[in-house]
Amino acid sequence: MKLLITGGAGFIGSNFVKFVAREHPDVKITVLDALTYCGNMDNFTPEILRNKNFSFCHGNILDEKLVFNLMKKQDKVVHFAAWTHIDRSITLSDPFMDTDFKGTQVLLEAIKKHPVEKFIHISTSEVYGSAQKVPMDEHHPIAPQSPYAGAKAGSDRLAYSYWATYKLPITIIRPFNVYGPNQYPEKLIPFFITNALENKNLLIYGDGKNTRDWTYVTDTVRGIWNTLEKKNIDGEVINIGSEMEVNVIDIAKTILDTLKKPDKLLEFIGDRPGHVTRLFANRKKAKSLLNWEPKMSFDKGLEQTINWYIKNKEWWQKIRTKPEYKEFETLWYGQLRKNSKIKGVK
Repeated sequence: MKLLITGGAGFIGSNFVKFVAREHPDVKITVLDALTYCGNMDNFTPEILRNKNFSFCHGNILDEKLVFNLMKKQDKVVHFAAWTHIDRSITLSDPFMDTDFKGTQVLLEAIKKHPVEKFIHISTSEVYGSAQKVPMDEHHPIAPQSPYAGAKAGSDRLAYSYWATYKLPITIIRPFNVYGPNQYPEKLIPFFITNALENKNLLIYGDGKNTRDWTYVTDTVRGIWNTLEKKNIDGEVINIGSEMEVNVIDIAKTILDTLKKPDKLLEFIGDRPGHVTRLFANRKKAKSLLNWEPKMSFDKGLEQTINWYIKNKEWWQKIRTKPEYKEFETLWYGQLRKNSKIKGVK
């Protein structure tokens, strides 16, 4: 199999690359990644980079000529490439609209001209907005609450429309909140872990009672691989979630307890605009169509994640010292701290 992975140098993408290389060594992997602020060649092990079946293309999915030429040589595609940080989309939405929506359209046009056996579009549970019913199945209303979620909702439905119109072999995966090794340290769990390791405050939006459905990254990539292998699921939309619902305060306190840090590092700040209050997956469809269930408990997954960040300080400290990280952190959290009306631990 010749497999194109867009955004393969990002968090979930690089974990998927490592899974495929380890479990299916005969697959020829091509990664296309623009290496924006969260794309990182350090996410690949030396073994991956030396693998004769791995090739890396530094480029943008908005580059039609490049994408069309690459697509001529592929059997299957997994499309991760996207700007994903909600906070950044609130500050500046342009790159989210360009990459997440327009970039997806370029890829869809490419597979229309150069057919492939399967195209998996990686969407997100954020397209649903706050849960109107639980558990949230694939028929839950789409009601995005951030520019990022809006861009992903557009690309999700665009991918579906190319299946409906052109009968292209497209399947849409909606992962719920994914965590684990190599996650960019702006995201909640690695942000809390790395702040705690540096004895900095864990900054909590609003009252911290928002909940998410957390799935360990190895479980998520296994679900994506099952999708890649499964036949007769063109046009399907499938949730990948754990049904393990945990709120932000409990996560923060568990991290502090594990690292033996004091609760005084908890700091409640202003809430994020349009903040989703609850996400909780219904995973029955993934079970029935993909024979997929999560294997990792949240407690065990969080423990493994904390240990990974302890052992890989050089990886995340290199990111946290870059101007694009420091400048955004200062701007974004500085504004929310000014808006804070909550004092103390709730």
